[in-house]
Amino acid sequence: MKLPALLLLTVWLNCPAALSSSCSRAPADWCSSLDSAVRCGVLKHCLESNLTRPHQTADPVQVGLYYESLCPGCRLFLTGAVFPTWLLLSDIMSVTLVPYGNAGEKPDGQKYIFECQHGEQECLGNMIETCLINKTNYAFPIIFCMESSSDVIKSAKSCVEIYDPELSWDNVMSCVNGNLGNQLMHLNAMKTKALNPPHKYVPWVTINGEHTEDLQDKAMSSLFELVCNLYKGPKPPACGEGQRHYKSYCHKG
Repeated sequence: MKLPALLLLTVWLNCPAALSSSCSRAPADWCSSLDSAVRCGVLKHCLESNLTRPHQTADPVQVGLYYESLCPGCRLFLTGAVFPTWLLLSDIMSVTLVPYGNAGEKPDGQKYIFECQHGEQECLGNMIETCLINKTNYAFPIIFCMESSSDVIKSAKSCVEIYDPELSWDNVMSCVNGNLGNQLMHLNAMKTKALNPPHKYVPWVTINGEHTEDLQDKAMSSLFELVCNLYKGPKPPACGEGQRHYKSYCHKG
């Protein structure tokens, strides 16, 4: 089984044995087999998780985040609200990240040229994160690692090495610099342009595919509380706890 998000963070912080040379698996795979759990020193945690993890029957709350990699408000919301909420409530919510935001595109033969609100570095950051979403199941922790660092771009390689050591950086950059990344970013552009109503700023949040100003305000004020309130199945124990508030936008020029 995959290690639940909250347990993953707990084990990562409290199990130094998992960092030993005998543990070569990515953190989220520590519980994937008895052998890897033993090698990484987390057998007890894996067994406890398997016994106590709730089995949800209702559909998860779908959170869509349309954002830019270097937008200060996006970074704050992603690292301070979306990722922590997902860590606590990953059993009852799903997150779709769409890094594009207020960017623009124009066709150039069979490819597209992108212009980003915060310059070429943001286009690069958007492209790296887009390729990560395509290349690895651990994209969200890697993107959190990037967005919470002092330098989003420079931290990318080390963040990949931490959360998915089996993914080579050359593989990521091949996507970034090639046709795959260009087409994936074009898909992000189309998803963003298809928003109804059209986005006016980022971060722009959809809940179960819908955007209203009321849902946006509630998500920005307390995404945690919103997800707990909207989930139609039995509430997990974490629901009911408070969450810090974040509200900062990068308006579309």
